[in-house]
Amino acid sequence: MATAESEGQVTASEDRYRALLAVSGAIVAHRDLPALFHELAGQLLQVVHFDALSLVLHDAATDTMRLYVLETPAPIAANLAIVLRPEDDPAGLVWRTQEPLVTSNLEELKRWPRFLERVHEYGVQSYCWLPLTTARRRLGALVFTSKQAGTYDRSDMRFLQLVATQVAVAVENALAFEEIEELKEKLTMEKAYLEEEVRTEHFGDIIGENAALRTVLKQVETVAVTDSTVLIGGETGTGKELIARAVHDLSGRKNRTFVKLNCAAIPTGLLESELFGHEKGAFTGAINQRIGRFELADQGTLFLDEVGDIPLDLQSKLLRVLQEQEFERLGGTKTISVDVRVVAATNRDLAEMISQGRFRSDLYYRLNIFPILLPPLRERADDIPRLVRHFTQAYARRMGRRIERVPSSVMDALVRYPWPGNVRELQNVVERAVILSKGPTLEVPATDLQLASASPTTRTAVASVTLADAEREHILRALQETNWVLGGPKGAAARLGMKRSTLHEKIKRLGISRPE
Repeated sequence: MATAESEGQVTASEDRYRALLAVSGAIVAHRDLPALFHELAGQLLQVVHFDALSLVLHDAATDTMRLYVLETPAPIAANLAIVLRPEDDPAGLVWRTQEPLVTSNLEELKRWPRFLERVHEYGVQSYCWLPLTTARRRLGALVFTSKQAGTYDRSDMRFLQLVATQVAVAVENALAFEEIEELKEKLTMEKAYLEEEVRTEHFGDIIGENAALRTVLKQVETVAVTDSTVLIGGETGTGKELIARAVHDLSGRKNRTFVKLNCAAIPTGLLESELFGHEKGAFTGAINQRIGRFELADQGTLFLDEVGDIPLDLQSKLLRVLQEQEFERLGGTKTISVDVRVVAATNRDLAEMISQGRFRSDLYYRLNIFPILLPPLRERADDIPRLVRHFTQAYARRMGRRIERVPSSVMDALVRYPWPGNVRELQNVVERAVILSKGPTLEVPATDLQLASASPTTRTAVASVTLADAEREHILRALQETNWVLGGPKGAAARLGMKRSTLHEKIKRLGISRPE
C-alpha cells in the first residue's frame, strides 16, 4: 500500500510532467519571447517557486551578457534589459562552463560584488542559473530567483535543466524568427528604395510624362549601358545636364566620378588647361602642376556642356583624346592614358557651324555617335502643371512656406506661355512667385504672365509669327525692364533663366541692339 509521501511524490512528478508538456506547447504556440515567457511563467509557477524569471543572453558581437527580466511582481521592473560583462555576473560563469549554479543566500555570491550591488535592494536570497544551450550554440542562462533562502537544491536540477533545454530551443527559434523578420523588413525597404530609384533617381529632377520626353528617357536607357559618346542637343534650359547625369547613373560607371565642364564659361586661353591640365611653368601663373578634367574623370564620365564654344585650335586635341584616350598636359611631354566616357551637349547648330568653318566635321561625327535631342518646354505643355507643382513645393519647403494651391487662371497662363528659356525659365518664375506669395496661394507677378495672359486675338497673332520673333520680343522686353543689364542677380539673363553668355549669343543672333 502506497504511503502518503510516495503518493505525493507521484503527484509532483505528474505535475512536472504536465508542466514540461505545457512548456513544449508554449514553444510551438509562440514565436516572440515576451508572450512565450509569460505563458511559461504561468505553467512553471505550479511546480517551481520563483519571484522572478529572467533570461541572460550572450551577445557575441560585444562579448556582453544582456539581462532580460521577464516575469516579476513589483518592485522589480518587468521587461528590463541590462548589459553586463560576463565576469561581473554569475550568468557569465554558467554560460562559459555550461554548469548550473544554485545559491541559497547572498554570502555565496561575494565573488561578484557588482552583481550584489545591483540586486541587494530587491531582497532576493536564492538563485538558480541554468545554461541555455542548443546543438548549435551557447545562448546564455535561464535564471530563477526567490526571496526565500534555500528555495532551490540539487534535487531540482534534473527537472529544471529539462525546462531550460526546451526554453533554449524556444529562444533560438524566437531569435531566428526575429532575424528573419528584420531581414524581410530590410529587403522590403531596399526593394521599395530600388523601385523608387528606378522611377526617379536615375533621372534626377527630370519631371514629366510627355511622350517626347519619355522617348528621350528611353534613348538614355538604351545608350547608358554602352560606353558610346553621346551628344545632347536642345535649347538653353531644357535640362541637358540632367540627361547627362542620367546617362552616367544608368551606366557601369555610376560608382565612379561624374565630372562636368561648361566650355562657354572658361576663357579661351584657360580651356586647354581645364581639359588636360598643365605642368608647372607651362604659362605665366602656372606655379604648380595641375591635373585636368579628363584625368579627374578617369574610369568615369566627363560632361562637356556648350561643346560648340570650344575654339578650333583645341578641337583637334579633343578629337585625339576621344579617339585614342590619351593626351599630354599643357607644357608637358608625358603621354597620359585615361578611360573616360564623354557626354557632350550644345544648344548650337553644329552642322551649320561646320559649313561656316567654325567646327571640325570629324569632331562632330565623333561626338554625334548617339544624338539625343531634348524637346523645348513649349512642346511639352502637358508637363507644365506637373513642373509648376513640383517647383512650387520644392521652393516652399526650402523657404519654410506653405503653398497649397495654384489658381487655375495662373496655371492656364503658365501653360499658354511659350517659355523661350524653357524649364529653367519656368523654374525661376516659380521661385520668384513663391518668394512673393503672401499666403497659401501661389501668386505669379503680372509681368511674368504678360505674354501668356494676352487676349485670344493677340495669342493668335503671336502663334502666327515665327519662334525667333517671339523669342526676340521676350528678350527685348526683359532687357528693357532691366535697363539693359545682362548679368547679376537682377539682370536680364537671370530674369530669363539663362546664362549671361547664352543671352549675349542670342542677342547677337537675333540682331537685338540697344536703342540710342
